[in-house]
Amino acid sequence: MTAKVMELFDNIWQQYISVTPSAKSIHQLLGSGSDVINDHVAYRTFNLEKVALDKLAKHLLALGYSECGQYDFEAKKLTAKHYEHSDDTMPKVFISELRVEEFPEKIQKIITELVAQLPDDISDRADFLYSGTPWQVSSTDYNTLLEESEYAAWLAAWGYRANHFTVSINHLENYDCILAVNSALKDAGYALNTSGGEVKGNEEVKLEQSSTLADKALVEFSDKSMEIPSCFYEFAKRYPLANGELYTGFVAASADKIFESTNATS
Repeated sequence: MTAKVMELFDNIWQQYISVTPSAKSIHQLLGSGSDVINDHVAYRTFNLEKVALDKLAKHLLALGYSECGQYDFEAKKLTAKHYEHSDDTMPKVFISELRVEEFPEKIQKIITELVAQLPDDISDRADFLYSGTPWQVSSTDYNTLLEESEYAAWLAAWGYRANHFTVSINHLENYDCILAVNSALKDAGYALNTSGGEVKGNEEVKLEQSSTLADKALVEFSDKSMEIPSCFYEFAKRYPLANGELYTGFVAASADKIFESTNATS
């Protein structure tokens, strides 16, 4: 089972670095040539039947994952869950879905028409979690979505791929705190997401997070090509609970700011 999980994440990683070349360089920088442990991988989707959160999660449940937490992002109109594997060296997975019905009618129409292009069994594809953009979308619709929801626009453009991978600072050999990681990244010329501060969270909430700003990559829209934000790399330091075990959940207030790493205006 673990081999199948590793194969899945290798496929997801290869697709991710194809539009996020900085992640490969940062992986080498922080790992000093060694491999790094992934804390978690994140996905975005719409809460429409064919592609709802549970349709992504079923691929994980089949590989020994279980649901371990639920989160609400009121301002961004998102619901999220996170999943953990019985082997704790496997990455956690954070999946969020956009509550489409909470948006203006013109936004709902664009999103429902995108999903209507898909076969009912799209999520049954073995490669669904790294299948990319399964619909045709115009740059006009992308920009309309962007005015209301960066999340929706990103998903329309990029589809089903890891929105980000996350380095586990706890498992790095040469760094033991998030400030040292951030300094190394900035010294190497990487721009960090400063929304809510460079470091989101603290020891009190048992989780500190930071992230790069997303790379930019070319997207072939139905009417033209445009370079837009692709994916980013996150860094997480977890702290022990009273029982001595590391906290494995997520902090909604921090995650809310991490989402903004793909903002087109950054």
